[in-house]
Amino acid sequence: MHLRNVILLALCQALGMAGPGTIVLLGGIIGAQLAPNPGLATLPASLGVVSMALMSIPASLLMRRIGRKRGFMLGFLLAAIGALLAAYAIAQQNFALFCVAILFIGQNSAFILQFRFAAAESVGAPFAARAISMVLLGGIAAGYLGPELAQRSQSWLPAGLYTGSFVALAVLYVGAIVLLSLLRDIRPAKIEGELAGRPLGQIARQPAALTAVLAGVVSYGLMTFVMTATPVHMHSTGFDLGSTAWVIQSHIIAMYAPSLFTGFLLERLGTLRIMLAGTLLMIGSNTVALLGVDLMHYWGALVLLGLGWNMLFVGATVLLTTVYRPQERFKVQAANDFTIFAMQAISSFSAGAVLNSTGWLTINWFALSLLLVAGLLFLLQRKSIATKAAAI
Repeated sequence: MHLRNVILLALCQALGMAGPGTIVLLGGIIGAQLAPNPGLATLPASLGVVSMALMSIPASLLMRRIGRKRGFMLGFLLAAIGALLAAYAIAQQNFALFCVAILFIGQNSAFILQFRFAAAESVGAPFAARAISMVLLGGIAAGYLGPELAQRSQSWLPAGLYTGSFVALAVLYVGAIVLLSLLRDIRPAKIEGELAGRPLGQIARQPAALTAVLAGVVSYGLMTFVMTATPVHMHSTGFDLGSTAWVIQSHIIAMYAPSLFTGFLLERLGTLRIMLAGTLLMIGSNTVALLGVDLMHYWGALVLLGLGWNMLFVGATVLLTTVYRPQERFKVQAANDFTIFAMQAISSFSAGAVLNSTGWLTINWFALSLLLVAGLLFLLQRKSIATKAAAI
């Protein structure tokens, strides 16, 4: 067991996830200022998600070749370059260059989201749920750090509003690289007589594998759909940056705070029950959003969205680790993350267009409908899913 790895990954999670928090808060606002038309306001934030989706398979395969440590450090290095490029793009009022910069920042999320698998590998199957939850705890700090730093540093540099926010983000990324240099790579022992493992299609046909991927798609896709639209809608209805930052901060903290106990709940109550609880919380989020557009409605909806995401996504991750053998891990993790984050990219792209054309209520009714269907599917699979380690 390598507890040091888990602690280092949690710290780097805090520094790394400050980037998405900054992009969620500022991406749409800066996009609205720089974009040639309002419909493109959420394009930068969406490109960050696209970059993560496109990098999910290469990141996993790259780490199989060079190790997780070097892969994680490379992801943060490219993100630091992207953050500095974003500051320059804002100073030059160049929308296209800002979009390119967000692509560089966004790719790092594909590496960061592999932290959860690296943590599970560091402690072994019996403690995987706790290790995954502990790493995600770093997101609590990120929930405060990203929006708060973006807000406080927005006017630090004379080059333009928000340039300081991205320079400060680059400094955080460099700090993460230093911490990652202390990480120890964990490689599974070679299994004599084993080849590359089973075909991906055979693994994917397992009920537990299908349910894990579906839960990941629902949790990340719908969370992104609502979260991307929220700052833009709040800004358009007259809320200042401080109010919007508070809502986003609360949301990100709510995404990761349950990790204090999610691992223990998974061990005691079982994976499927926790996933269903997460689905119900996300349904509650859309219900609150449909009740009004006061500040507390936004806050309550985004907090419930974060809590539900945590339970559903952590449950999906733990369930996924039970469906593959050690030598199959990279290809299964890559396929899982690509599926999830490709859907997240679609959600992010469509959020701005749906918000601009049909409005806030449509976004929440659509999300609510899909969550009800997903919850029903989870219930139908309850007899097919082994909540403990699958016999593989």
